[in-house]
Amino acid sequence: MGNRFEISVVSEDEKWANERIENAILEIGRIEQLLTTFKPDSQTNQINFQAGIKPVRVDIEVFELIQRSLKISNLTQGAFDITYGSIDKSLWNFDTKMTSLPDKETARNMVKLIDYQKVILNQKDCTVLLKDVGMRIGFGGIGKGYAAEMTKQLMIREGVKSGVVNASGDLTTWGNQPDGKQWTIGIADPNHKNKTFSSINISNMAVATSGDYEKFVMINDKRYSHTINSKTGLPITGIKSVTIIAPNAELADSLATPVMVMGVKVGLDLINQIKGIACVIIDDNDKMFTSKNINIR
Repeated sequence: MGNRFEISVVSEDEKWANERIENAILEIGRIEQLLTTFKPDSQTNQINFQAGIKPVRVDIEVFELIQRSLKISNLTQGAFDITYGSIDKSLWNFDTKMTSLPDKETARNMVKLIDYQKVILNQKDCTVLLKDVGMRIGFGGIGKGYAAEMTKQLMIREGVKSGVVNASGDLTTWGNQPDGKQWTIGIADPNHKNKTFSSINISNMAVATSGDYEKFVMINDKRYSHTINSKTGLPITGIKSVTIIAPNAELADSLATPVMVMGVKVGLDLINQIKGIACVIIDDNDKMFTSKNINIR
């Protein structure tokens, strides 16, 4: 999935634990085959290839993932949108050669095909249609979390009482550590990605972080995130990182990026209205903001 997965299983039987981990790796590969945009035969690309032409029948799990994605889009007023795939990546590669932003008119033209409301679902036939030619969906904002959560559920069904699935920082936990203590989650320092500035003891919950410290550019001494505002086509500024704590990894993953897009005030207002969700935001001035229902050290 273009990301590093780390799987931890607590067990006294090493051979049994390694078999569970092997099964988990197979599950991640299965999900990748469904969701990737790098393989022409994936169901995601089948949908994209038929955009504006005809509906595509998909597996029920892909259909339901898209269904849940559209609900997150409604919840975040479009700040989360799986139709972001139509953005021309040649304009947004965020490598060291990028020295200027496109003009606003070019950016606006880039986002014309981004509209989650033009994803047409047919529940009866289990089909997906992208209304306009050129539209593309992608699961970059939810796929890692979905894979982590599905992997966790598989291992629980196979009898794993405690463990962690870490999908490049989007992680889900269940049970406790071997010493009986809760799992401890470190929140990355956005200025030093290999260090943590805070920690939270958490089990049976999930954490996802979206930040610009992994991928950004400096233009005219201003820092621009690799995250694009789907309404303007321009990269977001003002927030270095957002960490979401939620009951499952898919939900945590899908909320982290839109909170970055929405900004500190609107993002926190949203999280404070959702039961069981917590949030930590670090802005460009290294000031920390938290939702009302969180206790961090």
